[in-house]
Amino acid sequence: MAKQPTTPAPTGCSEPMDTSARSEIDAFIQRARTLAPPVQPGLPGRLIFALDATMSRQPTWDEACRLQGDMFQEAAAIGRLDVQLVYYRGLAECRASRFVSDARMLSRLMEKIDCRGGPTQIGRVLAHAKAATEAKKVQALVFVGDAMEEPPDDLCTRAGELGLLGVPAFMFQEGADRVAKRTFREIARLTRGAYCRFDVGAAHQLAELLRAAAAYAAGGIKALADLSARNNAGAQKLLEQMR
Repeated sequence: MAKQPTTPAPTGCSEPMDTSARSEIDAFIQRARTLAPPVQPGLPGRLIFALDATMSRQPTWDEACRLQGDMFQEAAAIGRLDVQLVYYRGLAECRASRFVSDARMLSRLMEKIDCRGGPTQIGRVLAHAKAATEAKKVQALVFVGDAMEEPPDDLCTRAGELGLLGVPAFMFQEGADRVAKRTFREIARLTRGAYCRFDVGAAHQLAELLRAAAAYAAGGIKALADLSARNNAGAQKLLEQMR
């Protein structure tokens, strides 16, 4: 897997925000919505599955490894799903796999990776997602993490760039860190994605969220609505924010 380069980003949103700045960002989001293309019939959905692999994340990494097959299973009823694993750990390691269409192959990739201490690198994840969709359309970015240690303005700028390309970010937060929550929500808003929090160790909550994101990547809003109608709580939460 190739190491992703780091690129500088200018500042973006900030808090508090005056009325004129809020109006500009709202207009920015409306533009992103008009540029977002639907999933093309007959083509596989492409989803980037990004995880924080720093030391505190080992239990959830193991759980995500076990649950990732749910994404492929949900997508199989709609079409096909290609998934790329992206993770960061240590002081400066951020890597991406190739896109795979087999849950067993993705599981084997994840089983080879152990979590290591280090700072968050969410900016590099967003930059990678932008570069990936510029090469070939990506339907969604899923990020699972519990912390945020980077300048929020930089992350908002990168999220805005991703939003203009029509790639929603599904930001799934484990735990209740307030700094992470505020920034994850804004990343989701700027990309017209969704933010959801799940409890530490709540595998069923994470499973529902991953299934919902996969349904969207494979079949768009209609597929997400269909899953929501089947009382999938994760799909209902995502759908409420994306409509």
